[in-house]
Amino acid sequence: MAEGTREDPWVLTTPPGSSEYAMYRDEGSEPALLVCQVGSTKLTYLARAIDDLHAWLQAQQDWVPLGAADELKPAAPGTVEAWGRAEDNPVGGWYGQRKGYRGRFGMYLPPLLEALGLAELTHDKRNNRMRAS
Repeated sequence: MAEGTREDPWVLTTPPGSSEYAMYRDEGSEPALLVCQVGSTKLTYLARAIDDLHAWLQAQQDWVPLGAADELKPAAPGTVEAWGRAEDNPVGGWYGQRKGYRGRFGMYLPPLLEALGLAELTHDKRNNRMRAS
């Protein structure tokens, strides 16, 4: 498995298997970030999202819908996407850090947790779900 650095990023596939993207930890930024490169688009999320999302999934004790949505679209309640921008999550709002590109938390973080062995993920064409491993 890749190290998850800029030089050796994780190469992941979206839950439906339709797109490939790369992610790595940028420990040099303050706070530490996850950098997600999707084609020419760069998204960034707080690196603590890995542990925070895993802890939230453990508390749910069941499958949770991903509900991926762009920043300007509302997130369906009870989804990973909604939690990733909720005022009552551990960071008090958005894990996404780049204005205009803060959404899609429910698309790009779940495959990383799966690759790290922290979660199980369904891989259907639509309406995918995840749960803690």
